[in-house]
Amino acid sequence: MSSDTRNSKGSQVGLIALVVGIVGIVIALFGFKQGWDTGEVRPIMSWLIALGFWLSIAVGMLFLVQIWYVFHARWPTIIRRQCEHFMAAFPYLLVLFLPLLAIPFLHENPGLLWKWMDGHNELPGHGTVAEDPLYAWKSPFLNIPFFAIRGIGIFVVFIGVATLLRKWSFDTDTTGNINNMHKARRLSSLGLFLTAIAMTLGSIDWFKSLEYHWFSTMYGVWFFAACMRAALASIIILTVILACKGYLKGILKQAHRYDIACMMLAFTVFWAYISFSQYFLIYSANIPEETFWYNIREKNFDGGLNSWWWVSMGLIFGHFLTPFLLLLWYKTKVVIWRTVGVSIWILAFHLLDLYWNIIPGKLVAPDHGAGYLIRQFSVSIYDLAALVGIGGICIFAMCRSMKKAEPIPVRDPNILTSINYTE
Repeated sequence: MSSDTRNSKGSQVGLIALVVGIVGIVIALFGFKQGWDTGEVRPIMSWLIALGFWLSIAVGMLFLVQIWYVFHARWPTIIRRQCEHFMAAFPYLLVLFLPLLAIPFLHENPGLLWKWMDGHNELPGHGTVAEDPLYAWKSPFLNIPFFAIRGIGIFVVFIGVATLLRKWSFDTDTTGNINNMHKARRLSSLGLFLTAIAMTLGSIDWFKSLEYHWFSTMYGVWFFAACMRAALASIIILTVILACKGYLKGILKQAHRYDIACMMLAFTVFWAYISFSQYFLIYSANIPEETFWYNIREKNFDGGLNSWWWVSMGLIFGHFLTPFLLLLWYKTKVVIWRTVGVSIWILAFHLLDLYWNIIPGKLVAPDHGAGYLIRQFSVSIYDLAALVGIGGICIFAMCRSMKKAEPIPVRDPNILTSINYTE
């Protein structure tokens, strides 16, 4: 396929993605505005879930690119370029994060989404946030100015590292300068730590602090595992589509898909290990400040099972056991439709995992049982709109990036090894 033909197709897909993305974002922002006006947080959570989903894919790809550089991996060179294109979404994701960041500064209730941001917010059986001794201990970290600084700083890290890696990689296509690879490897050695710190802070600030009473030292590792699984599954789908459309035809080999699928299996086990370890340690310690987080994801205040119990079972059997068993088979890793099917399955349950981590919470209800109700599992049109809208913008960013560089790093010193890679 010629360069002009590739650019033409990429422009068409990018334009469609942009239009679909704008429509989805408009609908999602309508729900966001409803939540803003009525004080109902659920439509705003739709935005947070969708942003977390697409950001996790981009962060996972950023990790993979740096890991491949640090370990001087030759086989994924052609795949690395596709990750570099997707990482162009980071600046757009920063802009899409701003509506959430506006809440504590512009809304009459700064704690509409993150309740600790308003000291007047009531807590079930605890008075208000301002009267809460646990918040008093955490307030040096959990305060609005520091939260905003961290939020912007997190994206600065993601955008800064991704921009430099993309710049050096694309420059190698035209100049053939081998020093670009050395610079990328040196940056990745430091960038892995910076990305890990930024990712951990982001997961704690945006997801974990929704129920700020909860303690967990493993939450950042859980999100790392989730990001890696989402990125690997997305890479399978993306590269197969590009191969079918001619961009990677004859270049993407079975061996590439096999190794990515092996990595999906490894991180499926790692995700399960981290998730179970977190649950087991909290269950064993039996400390109320920790156990309540799991309790509200299993039972209502009266002891009856709630909707989240079924979601929990879905994560155990759907997000771990099913892909784990399927990926043990060699054919699942090499037969295209099977590998793509498992990848779609993993992304669907990754989204469910974000629902499970973000939505449940105690709602103050003095007339009910223990003084609270639990926000139950639900799917709304605003969830779909935000997911499609933000996803459309990410795909537009990727297509726009694809017009700036070759489909593969043609002058990378490892390109022939990658093209001729076999199992």
